[in-house]
Amino acid sequence: MVDRRLTASHEPQTAPAVLMVRPAGFGHNAETAGSNFFQRAAERPGDEAANALREFDALALAVARAGVRVLEFAGQRDAALPDEVFPNNWLSLHADGTAVLYPLLAPIRRRERRTDVLAELRERHGYRIGRVVDLTHFENRGEFLEGTGSLVLDRQHHIAYAGLSPRTHPAPLAELGRTLGYEPVTFHAVDRAGRPIYHTNVLLAVGARFAALCTAAIADPAERRAVVTRLEDTGHEVVDLGFDQLEAFAGNLLELRGSRSPVIALSAAALRSLDGGARRTLERHGELVTADVTTIERVGGGSVRCMLTEVALPDAY
Repeated sequence: MVDRRLTASHEPQTAPAVLMVRPAGFGHNAETAGSNFFQRAAERPGDEAANALREFDALALAVARAGVRVLEFAGQRDAALPDEVFPNNWLSLHADGTAVLYPLLAPIRRRERRTDVLAELRERHGYRIGRVVDLTHFENRGEFLEGTGSLVLDRQHHIAYAGLSPRTHPAPLAELGRTLGYEPVTFHAVDRAGRPIYHTNVLLAVGARFAALCTAAIADPAERRAVVTRLEDTGHEVVDLGFDQLEAFAGNLLELRGSRSPVIALSAAALRSLDGGARRTLERHGELVTADVTTIERVGGGSVRCMLTEVALPDAY
């Protein structure tokens, strides 16, 4: 029998550290609600900022206890940025020393990008950043690519999975692919009501040897087959999620490299939504690490993976 799996590169899929931004002004963002149908109005208006801080701290502690280095940055208190808890949308960091800055749809979110974060990664934390790839000029053309929200990266095989949407456009994706040497695999995904899903990372997660995917969200059978085949050909065991699990953010998980074992970070709601088979499959691939981030999920429309930017950078020395 011919083994169709593609050979992996020397770039690890998982990172041993994450960057997190502790939100200074978390809340509902009217600028993003039009394309993010996961957002809901706060049940107790006025409590969401304090609740989000507690949830942030709980996730940071859980990930750190699992042996992943957590680099925590304070939010911008004078900027009123309701979504800064999701830094993976404006920044990705790569094993060759590349940092990528991404074009964002909502003007208010563009103020989340911070040069001081890059400087501190170099000067305080000892990482090497050899080049900065700036894709933000696409904002002037009304074209967007919101980091590892729009992209789900198979770093081992240099494949970038992307569900096209109002926040994920082909032109910046193509430039990223040319610059970083990634092959784009694009498709169209919709929720159970037929609306475009705003970010790829709510329906797909790619680990070292598994992938969690809501296959039903890829409505076109040919596109669905192409994505599943690509995942399987690269040696991934596909965990098929349903719409109930997608809506509980079970697709919004992230595999990391813990000090003891692989770590799969996901929210408490996501973990509750998994049936026994899906949970057992994930447990074969890593330690499930969870925190309750209900407020961030409901009000912000994102979950655990959105809160974590992998730090895959090399050391400076």
